Amino acid sequence: MTIEVVPTGAALGAEIRGVDLSQPLGDNVFALIERAFDEHGVIFFRDQKITPPQQVAFTRQFGEIDYNIFGERWSVDGNPEIVVVSNVAEDGKPIGVKRAGENWHSDMCYTPRPPRGTMLYAHEIPTLHDLPLGDTEFASAAAAWDALPASMRDFLAGRRATFDFVGRKRAFPPTQMEIDRNPPVTHPIVRTHPKTGRKCLYVMRDDCSGIDGLESDEAEALIAALADHVVKPAFIYRHQWRPGDLLMWDNCTVQHRAIQDYDLPQRRLMHRTTMGGAVPV
Repeated sequence: MTIEVVPTGAALGAEIRGVDLSQPLGDNVFALIERAFDEHGVIFFRDQKITPPQQVAFTRQFGEIDYNIFGERWSVDGNPEIVVVSNVAEDGKPIGVKRAGENWHSDMCYTPRPPRGTMLYAHEIPTLHDLPLGDTEFASAAAAWDALPASMRDFLAGRRATFDFVGRKRAFPPTQMEIDRNPPVTHPIVRTHPKTGRKCLYVMRDDCSGIDGLESDEAEALIAALADHVVKPAFIYRHQWRPGDLLMWDNCTVQHRAIQDYDLPQRRLMHRTTMGGAVPV
């Protein structure tokens, strides 16, 4: 078996070819996959046929499972680690999270220990006359940091931003219990990747509510400017999904958003897992 790591040609992302994720992975193969993940920020495998337990097992190779709040409402029977992401309803009730992640963000950045990464396995992809819909865009916050003027990098060094769970726009409003469990936290605006040492911008428009040492108006303007900078076209890879894709992204150096260009009767069904992370530095 020949394994290839094929970069997308964008600022981030690579396809891994020659791996069957339904089979056990040897240590050497997994080490190659993990290196590609850390280096490219986004990796994906085409034409996979895996069960929910196999997805969970693969996720656990990267670290302990981080349980998402949506899993309490929409998870796979027998596998609470997996959150169902879908626009499908049965008996008038949604079977999964609908319109998830349509604004730029990094998953669970409002927690003290944001997840290392997130994994999506595509069961059904919406199409219109064979045209795939529902792409996902990924932005390299590391490339965005590298492109900042030196004066801005100096200004941001050592600064921390406040991340507030209630700030993000959601398809379903959070419960009071969810709000109480997720009080505001602070993280460094300039994060360092724990494996590669690469620096990146860690700031999002909806999630960040302030910056230490700055008045609210100045902080709001800076957050908006940095958030817009991260998602410039030069830093983006847009993934066009196929059924059987398993894609995973790094939540330190990568931000993402789901393109909502479809609706029923076009169906989308994904299984999502997240891997535990560390306190950002």
